Amino acid sequence: MKAIELAKAYDPKTFEDRIYQAWTQEGLFKPVAGQQTPFTIVMPPPNVTGILHMGHALNNSLQDILTRYYRMTGRPTLWVPGTDHAGIATQNVVERQLAKEGLRRQDLGRDRFLERTWQVKEKHHSIIKEQLQKIGCSCDWEHERFTMDEGLSQAVRESFVTLYERGLIYKGEYLVNYCPKCGTALADDEVEYQPVHAFLYDVRYPYSDGSGFITVATTRPETMFGDVAVAVNPEDERYTHLVGKLVDLPLTGRKIPIIADSFVDMTFGTGMVKITPAHDPNDWQCGKRHNLEKVNVLNADGTLNENCPEKYRNINAIEARSLVVQDLKEQGFLIKEVEHNHDVGHCYRCNTVIEPYLSNQWFVSMKGMADKALKAWKDEKIVFYPKRWENTYSHWLENIHDWCISRQLWWGHRIPVWECRQCNEIIVARQDPTECPKCHSTDLVQETDVLDTWFSSWLWPFSTLGWPQKTADLATYFPTTTLVTAYDIIFFWVSRMIMASLELMGDVPFRDIYITGLVRDKQGRKMSKSLGNGIDPLDVVQQYGADAMKFTLCYMATQGQDILIDMDSFKLGSRFANKVWNAARFLLMNLEGVDAIDVSSVDLSTMDKWIYHQLNEAARKVKLALESYKFSDGAQAVYDFFWNDFCDWYIESAKQGLYSEDSGLKERQVALLLDLLAESMRLMHPFASFISEEIYQKLPNVEGPLITSSYPAYRNDRIHDEDAMKVARLQEAVTSLRALRSDLGIPVERKIRVVVKSDPSFFATSFFEEQKSLMAGFVGASSLEVDESADTAKAVPVAGTGYEMFVFVREAIDVEKEVAKLEADIEKSRKSLEGVLAKLSNEKFISNAKAEAIEKEQGKKAEFEEKIEKGEKHLTLLKTFL
Repeated sequence: MKAIELAKAYDPKTFEDRIYQAWTQEGLFKPVAGQQTPFTIVMPPPNVTGILHMGHALNNSLQDILTRYYRMTGRPTLWVPGTDHAGIATQNVVERQLAKEGLRRQDLGRDRFLERTWQVKEKHHSIIKEQLQKIGCSCDWEHERFTMDEGLSQAVRESFVTLYERGLIYKGEYLVNYCPKCGTALADDEVEYQPVHAFLYDVRYPYSDGSGFITVATTRPETMFGDVAVAVNPEDERYTHLVGKLVDLPLTGRKIPIIADSFVDMTFGTGMVKITPAHDPNDWQCGKRHNLEKVNVLNADGTLNENCPEKYRNINAIEARSLVVQDLKEQGFLIKEVEHNHDVGHCYRCNTVIEPYLSNQWFVSMKGMADKALKAWKDEKIVFYPKRWENTYSHWLENIHDWCISRQLWWGHRIPVWECRQCNEIIVARQDPTECPKCHSTDLVQETDVLDTWFSSWLWPFSTLGWPQKTADLATYFPTTTLVTAYDIIFFWVSRMIMASLELMGDVPFRDIYITGLVRDKQGRKMSKSLGNGIDPLDVVQQYGADAMKFTLCYMATQGQDILIDMDSFKLGSRFANKVWNAARFLLMNLEGVDAIDVSSVDLSTMDKWIYHQLNEAARKVKLALESYKFSDGAQAVYDFFWNDFCDWYIESAKQGLYSEDSGLKERQVALLLDLLAESMRLMHPFASFISEEIYQKLPNVEGPLITSSYPAYRNDRIHDEDAMKVARLQEAVTSLRALRSDLGIPVERKIRVVVKSDPSFFATSFFEEQKSLMAGFVGASSLEVDESADTAKAVPVAGTGYEMFVFVREAIDVEKEVAKLEADIEKSRKSLEGVLAKLSNEKFISNAKAEAIEKEQGKKAEFEEKIEKGEKHLTLLKTFL
């Protein structure tokens, strides 16, 4: 064989792009048909509004690990990529662009605005796809989907019509959450509640007969023009005599009644509540109970409308509040105002205060579907990892509301409903109608609203596989296997996918749901643009490589916990990749002139059996880890095997054979090392995909790409428990001797002499004898003998399991000199500590010094205390040898 040259330094930039291109050109991400159960995973589609962040990097790294692992186990494996049109978010991006040009979407018109939005989609989609490829995602790009592509649009229409036909979709006038800035209704789940500094206003409502007045408390006086009653609790003895009485509505000429309703909290404010059914959810219910009029006072843009006195019309509701309060004061209606901080709903996209708004909207009836989704969970058809997220899932489903699915936007799936202008027939159709089925008029107008983004996303696990067509993909890969996603969309997306799948497919969309933690900064803060603490995944790839990023994220992905990182965190993965590179380089450069032999013909020594046993155990641990979604355990198993077992122990033990003048010994050792290196690359491929493929392709003992090779399986013929125990005892001995050297401060260049004495029953005596030169090399010994009869009276004993070691310390160091030096060092540290303590006890210093200066002195104090403690421990030990 010829020596194989790897570059001296690990530089992922030289091969990652090349390898990814080869994988895609050779079609290696495509599923290969087989007899095993397929493994299918659908990518949570990123929104086409920006670029990927570290949350996406974590999520897709974990999906990639699962995909590569199951592909290597021989299962037909499909990872479906895609992107989401993200209705409101994408429309906001385009409208912000137009605003910079002094334009509104209305200036362009619907068609030109949609053309502009498609351009934004294409641009961002290209960036997202490039990023996913750059970080190494092995998804099948031929299966890539977009929530507004032709096939998914057909799926959306089919699902809408089917649910409408089943009586699960309806339209009605309801009070909805409305964002005046986005100009659209929102579902309850899209409202984020934030504390707001506000005021509670006590307003005088005079009796219409002039006999006095009542006091009503409100935080939103601008909505009083929509008041249709004042309510009191029927059990509130203060007010029962007033029920039925009329009061004048301030600033208007209207009269409204006092009514009784048990929803009124007698302890809040005055115990009298104004009823505004068109602008408050509780008032809406009260209005329905009492058959009250619904007076809407808002325009769609959040300004007051014609139902208000002319003075306030077309003024923003928040601005109108100040004007109304001022007029209430001037006309003697305002009794007092007090600070009142409370939570107020905000739009999840633009952070505008939400207005409860009366309008005609489309809804999905959720209760029946929610019951099915709950049953699927109780029947263990779906399983959450970690299990605690089941509580979030079940709580939301048990308290579900009907879903408002219509949005007053232009970007999205237009609702497939038409109205006949001649006879007002409503037509809900799978194909665009050309005439009214009732009167045959062709004067039809389509609903202008679009569907909520999540209405297409909830079909994702089966629409991406071709539904509603009966495709081969759907028959083969549905239900999918696993979903990897974040906890903040359990109710937005996860629950809805399960409901849609049960309703339309008659089965759950996946069984396993792995909920990732959040990626936070080192201070535990969520990464955000406003804090400027985000990390761009491509910056990590540029600096450290894709493998370093994926391995680090996986290594830190402890189930149920958030990940705290900064840029330096990725040095962990980079150091591991460097170790892999350097180990492979060392082995491959030692092939020159060695004849290749079949590794199966090699008789294994104890060390050989041990390393195969450790490889076997690592494969078992990875299998258990990935099948239970304990990603960090899998990465740890790979790390421990390659770094500790293979590099630190086995390669060191193999150098004797590798450097031997005996060609037979060298051939034997090279065959084993090449076989183990190939197996190691298979083991780590899911976790460090590029470097393992690059090294694997250089090996003379393998064929074909690593990505489609077999993953190391747990094998009975690789179980070598006794050999593993022998090596464990050797490692114990080496570790103990190294610890003694450290405790005594014996410099690396000083050699020690060691004698090992074993018990008669010790099973590894001959192994220790066989490996004594290896042990001597590990601990820096001039000699290491296994000798029961040696004189060890002047040596330091070190206990082992079944044996005892004796170290001749005085031959390695001048104990008296070391004691004197150590005593001097301890005294010096004591004096330094006294100086620091004096400074910290000085009140003048503490009161005048900056916090950083005080913190620095406290750090010095801890440092000197630690030095003294370690020094005294070391000194005590040394004095035993005087």
